[in-house]
Amino acid sequence: MSQLAVITGASSGIGAEFARQLSAQGYALLLVARRAERMQALAASLPTQCEIFPADLSKAEECDRLMQALQSRRVELFINNAGFGECGDFLEIGLDRELDMVDVNIRAMHILTKRMAQKMQQQGGGALLNVGSSAGLLPAGPYMATYYATKAYVVSLSRAVAAELRAAGSPVYVGCLCPGPVNTEFNAVAHVKFALPGISAADCVRCALAGIRRRKTVIVPGRIMAAGMSLSRLVPCGALIRITARQQKRKLGG
Repeated sequence: MSQLAVITGASSGIGAEFARQLSAQGYALLLVARRAERMQALAASLPTQCEIFPADLSKAEECDRLMQALQSRRVELFINNAGFGECGDFLEIGLDRELDMVDVNIRAMHILTKRMAQKMQQQGGGALLNVGSSAGLLPAGPYMATYYATKAYVVSLSRAVAAELRAAGSPVYVGCLCPGPVNTEFNAVAHVKFALPGISAADCVRCALAGIRRRKTVIVPGRIMAAGMSLSRLVPCGALIRITARQQKRKLGG
């Protein structure tokens, strides 16, 4: 029987690319996202068994429903990828939008990290990867203040849990993927353009899977991003972000 990998935020972008590459490696998949039609189309294109699990992980009860569905199943790999961002002035972005971001990027990630790590400990092993961001490794984050703050939480929690598991000699791996710009629909949804060129989702995922095999705690794909991280210590991190035309219009009162 094939090993099972679970991927949240699987309907597009990095999550969908994880599905493609893990299926090519022979994993059976459970795809989790809000958009059922997109997951169905993706599942139909994959060579291994693939189930879909429509869910809105901004709701804690939906996280619980997912864990209940997995209760009697062994999960070898859990990709905790669901999340989104928003670019603009902190004083202007809608509070509801920011709180939704906190619910998905922090609360859902926290619930699933805790519950899945406990499950993997009980089953005798497994690997859990939280998808953070280079934003979680950088200071501040003007024009993406809430997003940067949520991703700092993801990185900090992942590092701490990984250290605890190592100290206990646990067979469970926890890591955090911290990509810089990746060429996915994230940028359009967040209304942001980055000063650094993006890498492909395929390259990002290949780096992530290699990092999991090496049991790296923090995985930063791409040499250009590593250079950008070094540069960020010398220049304001807002210089790494370009506001889109929509946001510029908003700033000018349009």
